[in-house]
Amino acid sequence: MVVAGNGLFYPILGFVSCVAFIYLSFGNLGSNVSDEKKLSFVGRNGAQFMLDGKAFYINGWNSYWLMDQSVDAYRKPRVRKILQAGAKMGLTVCRTWAFNDGEYNALQISPGHFNEEVFKALDHVIVEARQQGIRLLLCLVNNLQAYGGKTQYVKWAWEEGVGLSASNDSFFFDPSIRNYFKNYVKEQNVALLFDDTVIAQSISNELPKRAPKFHDEEFHENLKFVSKWMRSHIEDGDNELNKPVMFTEYGLSNQNKDFEPSQRERFYKTILDVIYKSAKKNRSGAGALAWQFLVEGMDEYNDEFGIVPWKRPSEYKIMVEQSCRLARLKGPTQQQRNLKDLCSQRK
Repeated sequence: MVVAGNGLFYPILGFVSCVAFIYLSFGNLGSNVSDEKKLSFVGRNGAQFMLDGKAFYINGWNSYWLMDQSVDAYRKPRVRKILQAGAKMGLTVCRTWAFNDGEYNALQISPGHFNEEVFKALDHVIVEARQQGIRLLLCLVNNLQAYGGKTQYVKWAWEEGVGLSASNDSFFFDPSIRNYFKNYVKEQNVALLFDDTVIAQSISNELPKRAPKFHDEEFHENLKFVSKWMRSHIEDGDNELNKPVMFTEYGLSNQNKDFEPSQRERFYKTILDVIYKSAKKNRSGAGALAWQFLVEGMDEYNDEFGIVPWKRPSEYKIMVEQSCRLARLKGPTQQQRNLKDLCSQRK
C-alpha cells in the first residue's frame, strides 16, 4: 500500500506474494462458474508472475465493495459497470473484499455460520470478473473495524467465554480466535485454488505496519521519496526474496492541505513509472493497484481517495497509458482484446 493522506505520506507495501501465494478455501461458490469462459492461471517463475508463458505485470485497482453491492439485485449493475470500465482501461486485476463478519449483509454471521445469499453475491462477483477478463485479489478479513474485521472475531470469543484478551490484536495469537478464522477458510466446499479468476488471496486488509510520516516536505520531494521507497522493496524482491512484489493500494487524499487534482495525477504517474521500469528490466515489481474506483451514486462508499475514473479524464488517461505501455513491453493478455485499437490511438 502506498497512500498519501491528511498532509502526510503513508507508504506501506502490500505484499501479496512476496512470501507466498495464499490460496484458501471458500465455499458454495460454484453453481454458475463452470459454465463461464475460462482464464489462464497466473503462475510464478522466481520474481515474476507468469501468464501464458510470458511475464505478467499488473495494472489494476481496488473496489472493495463488489460483494456487498452484489447482494441486492438492484445494485448489481454497479459491479458490472466498474468491471467493464476496468477492462476498457486495459486493467487486469481488481482487489476486493471476500469478507463481512457479523455486520449487515454479513457473509459470516457467527463463527462457522454463513449467509448463503452473500456467498451467491461473491459468486456473482467472480463470474462478472471472469466475463470481463479481470482477475481478483480477495481479502479475507479486515485489520480495521469496518465490515467486522478482527474486532468481530474478538467479540465472538468474549461472548462465548473463550477469549484470552480484549485486545483486538488477540486475533493474531488467541488459539480460539485463530481457530475461528481457520475454520472460516477451511470448512468451505469449493476451493478457490482451482478458480482461474482468483490470482491470489490476501490474509488481511491493512495489517499492522510502520510507515514514515512527512509533514512539511515539498510535494516533489515526497514523490522522490515514494519512488525511492518502492525501488528499495523491489530490490528486496529481486535479491533477497526472489518473489514478485505488489503495491496493493496507492492513492492521494483530496483532504491534503493545498490539494490540487494535478497532484494526484503526478502521484499516480510516479507509482506507475516505477512499475513500468521494473517490467522493462524484468524485475520483481509486479504491479500496483489504485485505491479506489467507484461508480456514480456511491458516496457512502467513498473516502478522500476515491474517484469515478471516467469522470476524471487525466487519471483515466494515466491508467490507460500504463496498460498500453505494459502491453507493448510484454504483449497483451488474451483478455485485453480492446487494447490494440485503444493503444494505437496513444502512440
